[in-house]
Amino acid sequence: MRIDDVAPQKGATKRGRRVGRGIAAGQGASCGFGMRGQKSRSGRPTRPGFEGGQTPLYRRLPKRKYFTVINRQNYTVINVGDLTELAANTDVNLSSLMEVGIVTQDDGPLKILGDGDLSVALKIQATSFTEGARAKIEAAGGTCEVLEPKPTWHRAAKVKA
Repeated sequence: MRIDDVAPQKGATKRGRRVGRGIAAGQGASCGFGMRGQKSRSGRPTRPGFEGGQTPLYRRLPKRKYFTVINRQNYTVINVGDLTELAANTDVNLSSLMEVGIVTQDDGPLKILGDGDLSVALKIQATSFTEGARAKIEAAGGTCEVLEPKPTWHRAAKVKA
């Protein structure tokens, strides 16, 4: 048996502290709350976040519904269902989709999502595929080729020029 094993029996309760019953009890007069001040008064505990009257942190910070991601990756997103009008065994990438008119602007690397059905076998080159999109493309007899994304600085240079 070790000291860790020592515990009160089930159902045993410890008697509550009787404060304010004279100095002999050990918690007389101030009841263990010290002399004067806010923390010695009745209804004593201050609310969570209280900073002694200073404007608390939760009121000093701006009310934001989101926190911006520093290096957020933007994608040109398209669903599998939008590719059904293409001819079979076509090479599909961002530039070919812009030529056909399915995608109107380059918002970043191409990402294929799995909404819709695909019945045409296509050779698709994109930066990323969702699991559902990959399954539908391969079920239709197509292939998925993952491209490496270009560095983000190339888009900034294009905007400035």
